[in-house]
Amino acid sequence: MYTFSKKLKIFAFILIGLGLVGVISGFMSSHKSFDEVETLLANESAHHGGGHASEGHHDDTHVVESDHGSEANRHASEESHDSHGAHADDTGHHEDAHSKHVEHVQHQIANRPWAALYVAAFFFMMIALGVLAFYAIQFAAQAGWSPLLFRIMEGITAYLLPGALIVLAIAVASGTIGHYNIFIWMDPEVVAHDALIQGKSSWLNLTWFTIRGIIFISGWSFYRYISRKFSIAQDNAQDNKNFVKSFRWSAAFLVFFIYSESMMSWDWIMSVDPHWFSTLFGWYVFASMFVSGITTIALITLYLKSKGLLESVNDSHLHDLAKFMFGISIFWTYLWFSQFMLIWYSNIPEEVTYFVTRIEDYKIPFFGMLVLNFIFPLLVIMNSDYKRIPWFVVMVGIVILVGHYVDVFNMIMPATVGDRWSIGIPELSSVMLFAGLFILIVFNALTKVPLIAKGNPLLKESEHFHY
Repeated sequence: MYTFSKKLKIFAFILIGLGLVGVISGFMSSHKSFDEVETLLANESAHHGGGHASEGHHDDTHVVESDHGSEANRHASEESHDSHGAHADDTGHHEDAHSKHVEHVQHQIANRPWAALYVAAFFFMMIALGVLAFYAIQFAAQAGWSPLLFRIMEGITAYLLPGALIVLAIAVASGTIGHYNIFIWMDPEVVAHDALIQGKSSWLNLTWFTIRGIIFISGWSFYRYISRKFSIAQDNAQDNKNFVKSFRWSAAFLVFFIYSESMMSWDWIMSVDPHWFSTLFGWYVFASMFVSGITTIALITLYLKSKGLLESVNDSHLHDLAKFMFGISIFWTYLWFSQFMLIWYSNIPEEVTYFVTRIEDYKIPFFGMLVLNFIFPLLVIMNSDYKRIPWFVVMVGIVILVGHYVDVFNMIMPATVGDRWSIGIPELSSVMLFAGLFILIVFNALTKVPLIAKGNPLLKESEHFHY
């Protein structure tokens, strides 16, 4: 039996505590007054020499020549009497545009702690969901190499129910107690003036959004509960009936998962920008959660091995996990490039704007994500021998997880905070909060039952697995 070490538990609580303090601080500092934002934009304009921050008010000041002795000025003075009304209207227009620009930036700044919290919450939830899908695939395929890792997978998926409920709660709260900080289609005022969102309102409405979310979470959690129940029951069973039931439920769950994961991706991620859509998006999010989940399995396995546990897990198991990390990284890249190439080549304005905003305002995270999620894994773990070296897999795993956090960051932030993004207290504290919660729930779940699913009929094959 695994015992949750006191040091790790304290570390988890410290992460949660520091995360909570940072999250609260981020929310408190995000509420800027109109005058504060106006001053901020003026300072940015002065610093950048009239860059994008001054766009809303660079025409507000009108310069009048003071040389009253010139004929040109006397003529201009006569003309100005006739066009005074037009100039007044023009000045009013610029003042109105300036006010709207300041209010827009004010709203973006207020969105940042909500978006940062949502990104971190979704990232850790998707790890657990990716592991649940991988677990179901192992049962449905009756894989012989992986039963030694089943209890680790079951421990990780313990986070799914609370993690998914938190994601849904943040989404709903942002459109109720918040000021529509994540999903603009929750704002009735926006919907009233947007024909495109009105056309999607039968799907994108708060009630139906919440009901769908509850259905998704209920289905995932039910499979997790029943598969865990059969797995534990199989430990002391005299036959393989529980294993057969797990096989059947896993096959059925995978059908539900394919549909629910796609719709969840549309609802929880893609609808952040309701003017844009991609038919590949569900698969793209799946690839990200799948490789993140498998990477987490590898990291926790190596941690437990370092504590003298899981003695039967050998370098061949590690090699297979690293192969999946490598293979799914390539699959993710294939989907990313397919989506990017088709949208960019067709050059349809309502589609290509998704990548234009990210390339223009998110150059470092957008292109950095490709390095972390594709180039680095490709160059580093292509070699078969490196896949068997624990510290090497840990290093690659950490890079992959960071890369896919940035991937989620790129999906959410441009539509919520625009070019007001940064990596600071709201982002780091949100990651710390959910990392601590993840560690606490997962490692506590590992203490509940033996780390080896001893009744699994394929366990012997897994114990003698060598590649």
